[in-house]
Amino acid sequence: MNKRQFLKTGGVITAATVLNPFYACTTAEKGSSKEDAVKLLTVASNQAGEFELPALAFAPEALEPNIDKMTMEIHHGKHHAGYVRKLNAAIKGNATFEGKSLNDILATVTDADTGVRNNGGGHYNHSLYWSVMSPSGGGAPTGKLAEAINGQFGDFDKFKEEFSTAAKTRFGSGWAWLITDGKGKLSVTSTPNQDNPLMSKIVTETGTPILGIDVWEHAYYLNYQNKRGDYVANFFNVINWEAVSARLDAAEMVSKA
Repeated sequence: MNKRQFLKTGGVITAATVLNPFYACTTAEKGSSKEDAVKLLTVASNQAGEFELPALAFAPEALEPNIDKMTMEIHHGKHHAGYVRKLNAAIKGNATFEGKSLNDILATVTDADTGVRNNGGGHYNHSLYWSVMSPSGGGAPTGKLAEAINGQFGDFDKFKEEFSTAAKTRFGSGWAWLITDGKGKLSVTSTPNQDNPLMSKIVTETGTPILGIDVWEHAYYLNYQNKRGDYVANFFNVINWEAVSARLDAAEMVSKA
């Protein structure tokens, strides 16, 4: 079941899971409000001030053969769930962070806030990762996103090469990103561990992530072993360019407001 089918059929989720805010819409419709754009880009806590594990918008086997079912189940149900649990423990009773959106938390987190940095980054990064993949993904972007990529990188193949290189050459564990400054500029960057480009007090290249790939070994090792390059190449078969485009539009709307 893909994301659209899930939403149409009112897919049942357990009390321990929520639909990720990133799933709120797949396109930034003309006339969307700044509030809608902010919601699309933001990971919010619940009314109790706690973060929750988002439900996948597709079955764990739906991305096969590119990403296998067991990897998805362990990655989402164990690794991501662990980040959420530890993040809630790290912010509980902390007046600096408790009750804030994850985006606001990451914008102010420092090297000294180890638990919040690692687990908050882990929750945000994985939430975005699930939202930019789809069983019906792949191909190449179209519309404004395609124009932005062509304008910044020359063409889609050159972007693909730069993004893939960032992912393959990230030493140890980490992420590769496509980010926007909200004003038309796109950049490819990478970060170690669970850092991301929202962490303005930690990373050197900041921006709004619109696409991210996890290159921790737990994201691919069961199926690809040490062949990270194969995993990165096959990731392009499941990218949900519609969701990436929506994030670009939302970031620009928020920046203009």
